[in-house]
Amino acid sequence: MTYVYLLIAITAEVIATTSLKATEGFTRLVPTLVTLAGYGISFFFLSLVLRVLPTGIAYAIWTGVGIVLVSVVSWLWLKQSLDLPAIIGLGLILAGVVTVTLFSSSVQH
Repeated sequence: MTYVYLLIAITAEVIATTSLKATEGFTRLVPTLVTLAGYGISFFFLSLVLRVLPTGIAYAIWTGVGIVLVSVVSWLWLKQSLDLPAIIGLGLILAGVVTVTLFSSSVQH
């Protein structure tokens, strides 16, 4: 269940972060509520993950995958551009997450 909880935490964080711009400085109610709920859900499920995974490893996976997904969602949905260096950098982040997840002895397999 640890990785299911981590997936929920990442998904909620991506929704919250993607909604953050729409809050317009927390002046719009619905986007603000989506953002706050998303971060609340994300931190709750991340706290469950920390019962099993070391904090540094869980945080690396959570932030790494979150960065890549927020960038992809921003590119597809918000029409924000990604140039070649950004794509390469995101690929390196994703490669780091895969390396930690698959090969680190700090992660339960």
